[in-house]
Amino acid sequence: MTSHGMTRPSLQRFAWLSIAAAVTTMGLKAVAYLLTGSVGLLSDALESAVNLIGALMALAMLTIAARPADDNHAYGHSKAEYFSSGVEGTLILLAAASIGTAAIRRLINPQPLEQIGLGLAVSVAAALVNLAVALVLLRAGKRWNSISLEANAHHLLTDVWTSAGVLVGVGLVAVTGIERFDPIAALVVAANIVWSGTRIVRNSILGLMDTALSAEEQDTLRRVLEQYRQTGVQYHDLRTRQSGARRFVSIHVVVPGGWTVEDSHLLLDRIESDICNALPNATVLTHLEPLDDPTARDTLLSNT
Repeated sequence: MTSHGMTRPSLQRFAWLSIAAAVTTMGLKAVAYLLTGSVGLLSDALESAVNLIGALMALAMLTIAARPADDNHAYGHSKAEYFSSGVEGTLILLAAASIGTAAIRRLINPQPLEQIGLGLAVSVAAALVNLAVALVLLRAGKRWNSISLEANAHHLLTDVWTSAGVLVGVGLVAVTGIERFDPIAALVVAANIVWSGTRIVRNSILGLMDTALSAEEQDTLRRVLEQYRQTGVQYHDLRTRQSGARRFVSIHVVVPGGWTVEDSHLLLDRIESDICNALPNATVLTHLEPLDDPTARDTLLSNT
């Protein structure tokens, strides 16, 4: 079995950055709500509170995921990140329900907004903070293959678009004087949050269910293996799965019966190394079989 890839640094500092952003934006949006009385801005503040809880959860799970493998967790602790993204996605859905309830009440009983200009300025400042932090987290998440950071980043980006929608709603109230534009914008915000939360929860469930690598990564894997067919080597029972930042590949390699044990194991070393170079952070498990083995031959025939 071969396992190697880029050394993953501590990612907790990015979670701390997300926590700082959540506290800052939650305070700014709360001030904006108090100034204007806008339920749309209140919805924005509630989502920032969810951001804070999600960031705290991400910090805890990233700390666990960074632990090395031990006797009870031979494959490491990387799956802990899926719990973080799953909890965050669930919290997003709960926030959407709260926002929708408040918006419907305000839609039925509209209320005038106050100090709209100042409230909008504060909300814009909060959105810019979220945008800057989200871009940093997204870049780090993609580079180090962290579902926790990516989920947090997409949540913050959703928050940015949410803020934009709320700003439009409040702006329409200011221009038209129609107060129901504010709760309508909040309902659109809630719908957007539901979509984002559902996607995050789905990805978390797929990770916990040991979903196979993406079609693109499996194509890369097969291109590596096809290079060895020219030497009479064949393979079957190719299995893959993703676990947090790590990829796992299992494969049965079938070699001509006349090969020596030494030659066969040198071949496996090369195959494992080539796969790890093509798929960073991969753990590869190979099983050697001679072509003369009836079971191996029958399996190959059934796969053709």
